[in-house]
Amino acid sequence: MLHSSPHSMKSLCVSVILLLVSYKCLGAHVLTYLAVAVIVLLMVGRVTRTQNSLSDGFGYAVLVTGCDSGFGHHLAKKLDGMGFTVFAGCISPEGPGAQRLVDEGSERMKILQLDVTKVEDVKLARDFVKSNLPEKGLYAVVNNAGVSDWGEIEWSTAQDFQRMIDVNLVGPIRVTIAFLSMVRATKGRMLFVSSIFSFFNCLNMGAYSVSKRGLEAFADCLRVEMASFGVKVSIIQPGNFGAATNILGNGKTSQDIWNEFDGARKLTFSQKYIDVACDYFQSTCSLGFKDCSLVIDAMLHALTSAKPRTRYLLVSSMDWCFFYIFPFLPTYLTDAVFNLSSMYHKREVMLYS
Repeated sequence: MLHSSPHSMKSLCVSVILLLVSYKCLGAHVLTYLAVAVIVLLMVGRVTRTQNSLSDGFGYAVLVTGCDSGFGHHLAKKLDGMGFTVFAGCISPEGPGAQRLVDEGSERMKILQLDVTKVEDVKLARDFVKSNLPEKGLYAVVNNAGVSDWGEIEWSTAQDFQRMIDVNLVGPIRVTIAFLSMVRATKGRMLFVSSIFSFFNCLNMGAYSVSKRGLEAFADCLRVEMASFGVKVSIIQPGNFGAATNILGNGKTSQDIWNEFDGARKLTFSQKYIDVACDYFQSTCSLGFKDCSLVIDAMLHALTSAKPRTRYLLVSSMDWCFFYIFPFLPTYLTDAVFNLSSMYHKREVMLYS
């Protein structure tokens, strides 16, 4: 069964633009030839993307971080079913998420104690993986472990930013450096789970955006370096999957935030505004995707396709065009977008109130 994707939508958009321009400039006769050429190119591209794909994972291993819940948990199950040996990194190897992987998985499912912020955990995980590799080696590392939280920059501390960066940026760097030589040996894949907030600089997501923008810079540099070795690097950019994952966890309540304010900040940001902002954030997250299938399908494509994409933008069909063009817009336009938000106007009214 064929599914439409942002990549195919992009190809279609480009094709339509080319056809319209050619008709305007060259007339209907040339348009016919160009239409045929575009169709041929799209068909060749489809064939190229499907040839030499990895059909099963028997004999190969994949390391996935953050498998206690969410994307990592679901991906580990899928990869196990495809025959891969899965090294599933978990914060709590004795926790319910890890135990479900053991109970529902095959003998190829290996649970690791892996907190990506701890050097010793990464070292021990590397030693275990190296000693338990199947015959074809380590094919891929999926840097999925991550945390999220919300809050305006002035509500935050340097420690809030440090925590986010330690998990979302330094953690994947630490894991990548530890396992890269094994992946290079198989000419395999490196995946990084980022976010639309790596480029969508919206209100209340400053620390998270900093960590994910840094992660993408690292992945982009790695992709250029690894091309010479035949290692492919892909970035996954999920949109609103808060309801489908446990990434939000037990975040701060509006009262928690208010209690941390000093007198000056309480004069600037009213408690009523904090309550409204918290409700808005929670309600927005609840409107997102309810399952992980779109992300898992993208991950599997990045791992098994002969021609994986460098970025997978994973948002609703309605939002795709907006988020695709957003990074290319001038700053005055991207900033102006927030003036359309009702929350932004409420904020302006409620400050100092």
